[in-house]
Amino acid sequence: MSYVVRYSPSARKDIDKVWDDVFSASASLEVTERYITDFLDVIAQKREFPESGIPLYYRGLFTGFYSVNFKAYKAFYRVRGNYVEVVRVLLQKQEYMTVLFGEEE
Repeated sequence: MSYVVRYSPSARKDIDKVWDDVFSASASLEVTERYITDFLDVIAQKREFPESGIPLYYRGLFTGFYSVNFKAYKAFYRVRGNYVEVVRVLLQKQEYMTVLFGEEE
């Protein structure tokens, strides 16, 4: 079964921020576009086997979220029926547990 990949409004804003950050660092539209395209391709690969991502546990329990890493970023997603919902795209070094759950682990 192939799943559809959907992006939440927050994930879309996050991807825009990634674009801005990469463009600021590289000053190259070509580098930035390739970076974003490659990242979205890595996420899209989860259409075939969405549960092959990194499962996210919080306080010892599986949260229903998986993540996929791409360079300095992590995309957090969950499987919903026949689609994969990308919820957030965050820096790996960021306190992503706080962003996702509102408090520190």
